[in-house]
Amino acid sequence: MRSLLRNEKHFHPDGFPICIERETQESEEARRHEFAVLVIVTGGKGLYVTGGDSWEITVGDIFVIPSGLEHAYRDFMELRMVNIHYQPTQLGMRLYDLTSVPGYLAIFPQESSSPPSGQLHLVGRELLQVTELTDRLEAELQAREAGFGFMAMALFMQITGMLSRCHDRDPAADRRARLRIAEALSHMERHLPREVGLDQLASIAQLSKRSFLRVFQAATGSSPLAWVIEQRIKRACHLLRQTDRRITEIAFDVGFNDSNYFTRQFTKITGISPRNYRLRQAVDSA
Repeated sequence: MRSLLRNEKHFHPDGFPICIERETQESEEARRHEFAVLVIVTGGKGLYVTGGDSWEITVGDIFVIPSGLEHAYRDFMELRMVNIHYQPTQLGMRLYDLTSVPGYLAIFPQESSSPPSGQLHLVGRELLQVTELTDRLEAELQAREAGFGFMAMALFMQITGMLSRCHDRDPAADRRARLRIAEALSHMERHLPREVGLDQLASIAQLSKRSFLRVFQAATGSSPLAWVIEQRIKRACHLLRQTDRRITEIAFDVGFNDSNYFTRQFTKITGISPRNYRLRQAVDSA
């Protein structure tokens, strides 16, 4: 059974696009929201499930559920969360240079119904700071004194900015991303000379295609195609150094069907043509 949580059931009648609800998870029912939710796990543990993705969540985990995304919680035990509900299209929040912070793009989905690629885990001082900001935001929303909208929006912006920065400083975020695509990377490495489709890679990683692309980018810093080309060029460099095989033969061996395209990509990545690369290596080893 699935439920749709509507704006009018959760937001104040004055139309302010942010509200906070504290939740102790008691149902495994799948749900969708007309609004986005910034989830801060404050107690217990469980499994967050959406589409073909799932991951364990526990105290200190923070992630965003975009509007319209069907999701559910499973296998939970005393799972408690603070949910900051917000309506992205109604915020009117000026981002300034925040979009240049990779953590912002990782945590906060840029499209409705897009699964998030970034899960943040905070402990200690940083978790305390975001909890304090959330408590202050909740107090403003409850009191609704004159100027509360300005104060509440300022606090929401602080939370957004802080989480974006924390994601960039969190090595565990990168480790988690790499774990999710480790098997796909291994498969790509083993079949480097052959073309491997995105559908197959996403299936190996047990992710939707959209999530796979986002997680892959977060973990490697490049697209799957760019990663494959770079690895093929690295293998070609090794063959150019260690063998006297023809350059065209090496190009085909590492997975390029067009020797001219191989030369262009090789030059783009190494800054030198395959022929000159081989000549330079010969001179250096002489």
